[in-house]
Amino acid sequence: MTEQVSHAEELMQRARRSLAATEEALNTAIRSLRDNTIENGRISSSKLDDYQLVSYDTALSAAESSGARFALDYADRVRAQRNDSGDQLSVEDRCALIFTAETIESIRARLELRPEDYGLSRETLAKTLDSEALQQFCAEQLAVSRVAELGRDIAGMDGQTGAYLLDDDHEMMRDTFRKFATDVVMPLAEEIHRHDLLVPDEILDGLTELGCFGLSIPERYEGLQPDDQEDNMGMIVVTEELSRGSLGAAGSLITRPEILSRALLKGGTEEQKQKWLPKLAVADPMCAVAVTEPNYGSDVAGMRCKAVKTEGGWLIDGAKTWCTFGGKAGVLLLLARTDSDLSKGHRGLSMFLVEKLRFEGHEFKHEQEGGGAITGKAIPTIGYRGMHSYDVFFDNYFVPDENLLGGPDGEGKGFYFTMAGFAGGRIQTAARAIGLMQAAFEKAVSYATERVVFSKPIAEYQLTQVKLARMAAYLLASRQFTYSVGRLMDEGKGEMEASMVKFFTCKTAEWVTREAQQIHGGMGYAEETAVSRFFLDARVLSIFEGVEEILALKVIARSLIEKAADT
Repeated sequence: MTEQVSHAEELMQRARRSLAATEEALNTAIRSLRDNTIENGRISSSKLDDYQLVSYDTALSAAESSGARFALDYADRVRAQRNDSGDQLSVEDRCALIFTAETIESIRARLELRPEDYGLSRETLAKTLDSEALQQFCAEQLAVSRVAELGRDIAGMDGQTGAYLLDDDHEMMRDTFRKFATDVVMPLAEEIHRHDLLVPDEILDGLTELGCFGLSIPERYEGLQPDDQEDNMGMIVVTEELSRGSLGAAGSLITRPEILSRALLKGGTEEQKQKWLPKLAVADPMCAVAVTEPNYGSDVAGMRCKAVKTEGGWLIDGAKTWCTFGGKAGVLLLLARTDSDLSKGHRGLSMFLVEKLRFEGHEFKHEQEGGGAITGKAIPTIGYRGMHSYDVFFDNYFVPDENLLGGPDGEGKGFYFTMAGFAGGRIQTAARAIGLMQAAFEKAVSYATERVVFSKPIAEYQLTQVKLARMAAYLLASRQFTYSVGRLMDEGKGEMEASMVKFFTCKTAEWVTREAQQIHGGMGYAEETAVSRFFLDARVLSIFEGVEEILALKVIARSLIEKAADT
């Protein structure tokens, strides 16, 4: 083993020790939050609401520290695979170290701003966040000269940030869908965005031929997923590459089929699975999800759209909103209240497969022979164009008994089927964020090396170099965080981590696309450059598939408290 490799290992050990000290302070904050919110052995929702800012900050800090651990693990795997004995730290090493140092400083700034609220004493801070070893590690890694040097190297890598470390099957999937995104999606993306067009059949048909819509459907139902295990990694890789082409016109197309497929596999009858899953695998029909209501977004238990039993089926009345792709879809996955007793909350909800005709354009209306109707109107949005999200209204719309998910036994279980359906939505949204960041980063690197200001490319200026280095570090960490959680989910684990990675990567995507736009200067604000679209598209990521505040307060913070209560 060479001296330089020993130096790399020593740096990684220092990084892990510094991160461990940070997590010690964070765990103290989590225990303090637990002590302040547990009542009679259970989390008190009202008390937790009194600690919303602490909960949010704690959840974000936990997500960041998890990302740093995964980034360091990744750098170790790269070094082991390459058996690297060179004189220099690899790009992967340097990105992981810089990201870890930034993560530590981010958590440190957050917790030390109001230490008493996090239950942190001066003694605890002195041993953890304020320790000399931790501060020295961060100062060394975040020195301007070190970060700028990484930026100079990154500028010559044509938008790459390091090895992907995929197996052969997933690498082949990545290559296939990257080529499709480059050759088919990218040439259409700007026109779709600027003119608010629907995704054209050229994209839909091509993805159907590639088997894209069968990624979450087991082979026994004519999909691509192995019957004996999940393949979240395949879904992540495909989503990432398609999102690199366009978030709205390609990257989100398989989200709804996946949600419906997971809900069917969780709660559908065998007859329903045999009927619908092979159809979904070939996008015939396309599908949409109708869960959110105008006054009840994340508060699923309060939903009002109702389904009333009638002869041979159910009559649906009410409104849904943000029903993405609702016009072109031939079936909607609908969550409706089948028990009029509102005190039952989510236990009074059931799930239906609502069939309708396929419509193009921004508005649609479908009337049944018996007088029922369903209408929809697209919601104008600043970005994420191509799929159109609709306000949808049901007026005595008839759905047959056979389309109640799970049959008679499924009545009242719609909330649980919804949770199963959305389980993969968060990790997939993280993959969408990565693809969008990758596209923005590639454009930023290309522009920085070509744009000349005061007689030299802007990539040769220190500030641009620092921007590129930090963007690369956060992109690398986001990707490996997502890949690692995907592997955990393939093992039946990683539920909380999936929420964490969604929370973290989506916030990061807003910043990375903003920096890419800033590097373009005035041209970044012009519609003719793709980075303006990337910036607008990124804004939706922290809102859909679990708005970040709800994820932080109701999912991640609660999970952290429950875990702390068990130790």
